Amino acid sequence: ATIPGFLSRGLSLEEGESLLKKSVKLAVEARDKFWDRVGCVPGNSYNRALVAASIGSYGAYLADGSEYRFGDGCYGPGVNLDKLKDFHRRRLQVIVEAGPDLLAFETIPNKLEAQACVELLEEENIQIPSWICFSSVDGENAPSGESFEECFEILNKSKKVNAVGINCASPHFIESLVCKFKELTTKAIVVYPNSGAIWDGRAKKWLPSMCFGDEEFELCAPRWRNQGAKVIGGCCRTTPSTIRAISKALKETS
Repeated sequence: ATIPGFLSRGLSLEEGESLLKKSVKLAVEARDKFWDRVGCVPGNSYNRALVAASIGSYGAYLADGSEYRFGDGCYGPGVNLDKLKDFHRRRLQVIVEAGPDLLAFETIPNKLEAQACVELLEEENIQIPSWICFSSVDGENAPSGESFEECFEILNKSKKVNAVGINCASPHFIESLVCKFKELTTKAIVVYPNSGAIWDGRAKKWLPSMCFGDEEFELCAPRWRNQGAKVIGGCCRTTPSTIRAISKALKETS
């Protein structure tokens, strides 16, 4: 969700900002209600959940699938650093005011947008821990065609970015990407792949492909952790049962 997206649907600026704040507050409220009920139960096996506020890529606002198409992830010559910072700035300010535990910059397709996120964190002096996750369509590079070595260069220099990683890429890529990221950064590594389905941004539909089920996620999650991933989950086309399977597997093999 973005403020320009809300405006294009006929909402006012105030209504758009209110919806962004409400998304965070509802998640925090649900977490707190659950924890009030189970946190005091002796021997409970739950961890107190953290609320990560999503800050999606400019490509998600365009809704043309450009953040998922190899070679299209640079958005074209009309999109520069200042444009990306202007696009993200007010949403970041509103979300931070709402009080999440974490900031999740996600599905980032290129180095330029990662740089915009890093510079905004510095300029706004954001104190909330954050991660920046890229997408990938070939399992080796960012959708822009840039190497992850290039993309991680600015992230590694930032004290505002606490973790880096990959999201909404095929789970088939995760094992090799975690190994690659371990060589490129000392920051914590985050992975939350999609199910393996392929999104056609122009047709607005998921295409048939080789998908992971809950059993495959349960099998692979401990391997991803052993290779170096510190935060593990699921993105598009995964479900609450997928997350339960991941959590169960990680706790049983810890």
